[in-house]
Amino acid sequence: MPAGGGRPTPPQERVISPVLGLAVLDPAVLDPAVLAPLVAPSEPWINFDVGLLVDRFWANTINGLAYGSIYALVALGYTLVYGVLQLINFAHSEIFILGVFGVYLTFLALGFEPGAIPDLPLGFIIVDLILAGLVAMVVSGLAAVLLERTAYRPLRRRRAPRLAFLITAIGASFVLQQLIRIWRGSNPEGTIRLLPPTPVFEIFGAPVTNLQILIFVASLAMFVVADTFVNRTRLGRGIRAVAQDPDTATLMGVNRERVITITFLVGGLLAGVAGLFYLMTIPQGAVYNGGFLLGIKAFTAAVLGGIGNLRGALLGGLILGVAENYGQSLFGGDWRDVVAFVLLVVVLMFRPTGILGESLARSRA
Repeated sequence: MPAGGGRPTPPQERVISPVLGLAVLDPAVLDPAVLAPLVAPSEPWINFDVGLLVDRFWANTINGLAYGSIYALVALGYTLVYGVLQLINFAHSEIFILGVFGVYLTFLALGFEPGAIPDLPLGFIIVDLILAGLVAMVVSGLAAVLLERTAYRPLRRRRAPRLAFLITAIGASFVLQQLIRIWRGSNPEGTIRLLPPTPVFEIFGAPVTNLQILIFVASLAMFVVADTFVNRTRLGRGIRAVAQDPDTATLMGVNRERVITITFLVGGLLAGVAGLFYLMTIPQGAVYNGGFLLGIKAFTAAVLGGIGNLRGALLGGLILGVAENYGQSLFGGDWRDVVAFVLLVVVLMFRPTGILGESLARSRA
């Protein structure tokens, strides 16, 4: 009661702000003019920035070709196995990530510490990278052969249906992934970068780094070696014969089991090289599930170019790498992966067999 005997002042209401979730005493706080600076502006769920795409066109093209080269190397493993066995080897992504760990552990064995920048001559760094790549090829190649012998060969001997192969491939992928997690843990390994990216020259103002040149040129060289092996050598002819007609190839004296083993081995070797390039590009990429998304994209690249076609895998990988970089600039970074898979759907609507659509059995030099 006031001293003057007037009416008592009513207590102020407690108002719960629907925006801030706070209890306030003054309803005036709910004035939009007052709340406006306190509310973060909402981001659009999709951008459409043509100007950014145009500005970064050449930079996105160069980056896309480098990333696409890695996709293509992994896609070659998918397409080789599918061409011979009509099998989608979903465990190939874990074969790839084993190669990544092979590279990383080789770096540690050579004395390189995570986070440290090596102060070595370029020649020594190149030798160390070659050694790490060879170790990765051995690890991935042996893992691929072991996977074929333990998971797929028993199914072939029992003449299991194709669905059994598919389920086994998915199960083997999860088994290998969890074994890596138990072995190395769930967190990414430390960052080791032996060859920092350094601009060498420019294309229309977009810098081209030594790392991009190395990855693109080396990937093309590996593809030429694989294509020549399949099309020019005796073992390559055996691979194409088994891919075309396995029963007739066996009657003609081709050792089918040997051909299948070599096919998995070649795919594993290429995945090991891809693991080296991947870790050089993404130094923090050594993590137990790091091959999952990249493996799906590599399989997408193989289907995009024409599953079972070596040159289609290369073309699909390069197109996919460039397209997702364009999409990242045009629609935003969150749409990078969406663009890659939408591109696959659009292409398959008009070319169900992929861009080239030629099977391994009919490939020619």
